Amino acid sequence: VQLQASGGGLVKPGGSLRLSCAASGFTLDDYAVGWFREAPGKAREAVSCVSSSGDSTYTKESVKGRFTISRDNVKSTVYLQMNSLKPEDTAVYYCAAEMNPHREYDDHIPLTSEFDYWGQGTQVTVSS
Repeated sequence: VQLQASGGGLVKPGGSLRLSCAASGFTLDDYAVGWFREAPGKAREAVSCVSSSGDSTYTKESVKGRFTISRDNVKSTVYLQMNSLKPEDTAVYYCAAEMNPHREYDDHIPLTSEFDYWGQGTQVTVSS
């Protein structure tokens, strides 16, 4: 059972990246999946999460309108499209999966403790 995060890199302010989170050894059908990030000296925070069906999402206020989460259950992969990147988006980005087919994000802020599996992290650096 493994989550593989990829797609990070160095990009200039205003640029774009697409992160991918691929599951191996299991399928993501019954899992809510989230992207978290951890900047140096700061706590890990939820960036964007999506329910198992894809119908419910959470997006951190500071990235709304710039980041979009999506999922392809056939490929067992979740994506985070990041546009208009800012230096403050610099962090290690992690994907995580929560075994909960009923998770909804309408009135819920995701907690790291809710997630069962974590990927290894991918570095995103936004700098000119």
